[in-house]
Amino acid sequence: MTGQPLPPPDTPVAAQGDAKDSRTGPLQGHEHEMGPSGGPTTLRPARPRWRETLGLLARNPTAAVAAMVLIGIVLMSIFDEALAPQGPNVTSVPDRLQPPSWEHPFGTDDLGRDILSRVILGAGVSLRVGFLAVAIALVIGTLIGLLAGYYGRWVDDVLMRVMDMFFAFPAVLLAIAILAVRGPGSGNTAMAIGIVYIPIFARVTRASVLAVREEVYVRASRSVGASDFRLITRHVLPNAAPPIIVQTSISLAFAVLAEAALSFLGLGTQPPNPSWGRMLAEGRAFIQDAWWLAFFPGMAIFLTVLCFNLLGDGLRDVLDPRQRTLMAGGGR
Repeated sequence: MTGQPLPPPDTPVAAQGDAKDSRTGPLQGHEHEMGPSGGPTTLRPARPRWRETLGLLARNPTAAVAAMVLIGIVLMSIFDEALAPQGPNVTSVPDRLQPPSWEHPFGTDDLGRDILSRVILGAGVSLRVGFLAVAIALVIGTLIGLLAGYYGRWVDDVLMRVMDMFFAFPAVLLAIAILAVRGPGSGNTAMAIGIVYIPIFARVTRASVLAVREEVYVRASRSVGASDFRLITRHVLPNAAPPIIVQTSISLAFAVLAEAALSFLGLGTQPPNPSWGRMLAEGRAFIQDAWWLAFFPGMAIFLTVLCFNLLGDGLRDVLDPRQRTLMAGGGR
């Protein structure tokens, strides 16, 4: 009977199973190059998976443009004080409600403050709250999803029923209730948004872990006595990560939008600190006579949320095995 040769008797079972996973198995690190006769001639180092992912993402023009715009917005939020022409609360009553001009490209508000400066400085506030909120939801939600998906049974039942209780409340109302207890402010806003998004990350992680935990390489490692901690950190989490990464990008968009909504309602960032949502609320009373007060903060929110969503769509295509194969082969 002919076939593939069996592995040597002293080869560990975990190594045989781990070969299925290109990121964690012993096949990582080298790629074969075929010679003219059809046989392998050389071995060259395999391309790192993250570099291959970035290369495929760069081939998606929509996602690449969105990523570059987001990088620009993040850099603007980091160097906001150096880029802003004026301080956020520098007033000039004679220049109040000036339309866009060379001196004030985005115009001025009812107190004569430069709107361009406030939009630039507001980017740091909005993005800081958004990233902190998603970080809270990512860490706690992923941990809950890992435990529920890996252990199952009563652990899964208890944790998922608690998440269902969070899902029973509308997201905005739950955030408002948390802020009513904790009080308004940027830090409390980030905590409220993060708590609201914990169930989403928990469910996404749990679904991904359920699909991974019974794979051959996981069972093989378990059979040779690998601990639960090693199985989760070495095999389950890395292979369950793609949907979590996509959800992170999408949640960042909704977190920025939620921060703007809460600030618009007066529960988020408090004056005199600039915030895109707060600027929308302040410009609402002048929408007919001074459209630029609400237009430019609204466009900043729109552009940021749109780019996060487009980047999330691109990451979903790149990290999906079927789409990845098509893109690597030149298809779409």
